[in-house]
Amino acid sequence: MLRDITIGQHFPGHSVLHRCDPRLKLLGVIAYIIVLFVASNPLGIALSLAMLAVLYRVAQIPLKLILKSLKPIVPLILFTGVLNLFFISGEGEPLWQFWVLRIYSEGVNYAVLMSTRVVALIAGTSLLTYTTSPIVLTDAIESLLRPLQKLHFPVHELAMMMTIALRFIPTLIDETEKIMNAQKARGAKLDNGKFTERIRALIPILIPLFISAFRRADELAMAMECRCYHGGEGRTRLKVLRFGKLDALCALALAAMLALILATKLL
Repeated sequence: MLRDITIGQHFPGHSVLHRCDPRLKLLGVIAYIIVLFVASNPLGIALSLAMLAVLYRVAQIPLKLILKSLKPIVPLILFTGVLNLFFISGEGEPLWQFWVLRIYSEGVNYAVLMSTRVVALIAGTSLLTYTTSPIVLTDAIESLLRPLQKLHFPVHELAMMMTIALRFIPTLIDETEKIMNAQKARGAKLDNGKFTERIRALIPILIPLFISAFRRADELAMAMECRCYHGGEGRTRLKVLRFGKLDALCALALAAMLALILATKLL
């Protein structure tokens, strides 16, 4: 299961999305999330999924990888769907009733919409990390937040922390899997027993995981200090971000698709 978590991983490529300006992709993801919640009708959600399918096709990311990334969030999707299924009331007779629990057709429709929206949200945000390397993503975040430097806001440090957090997600996942395998080899029962017993079984995993995470953080801080890292002041970049013709075309295409999805709200 841990191997299926692909959040924060980058898959190199030469597609149009890989070559787009990272600032455009970051703003595009934010705009997509806003549109996803504004145009919450069935047609808008359907167009949002179609847009994602086109973008994943352009990025040449296989369907198998997308389904693999969605597998760990299946419990979250089911939980969201069940909550909306039982807590959305409607007019008329319920479709199913047991004691105080009632299921209406409106609840079923809203549960499907909310579950689909969660899937689109995770798949849309994952596309950003799939097609953008952590270093380039750091430059994009710093460039977009640069106006805040006039307010003495630590823009470079914030961008660096966010990128390091994304970078170490796959590392921590591998470390967790190694610790779990080591505990199972010592006879620990992590997958059996009652719910409370499974919670207690996590303690031998979390303690060494936290120790390993703090050790890695200390080693990283020491390495950065030994290389005379003192923040972003006066630093130069090997590749300077430039907004070109390809980025302008991609921005127009993205704006047209998002506008089309928004237009469904008026129907």
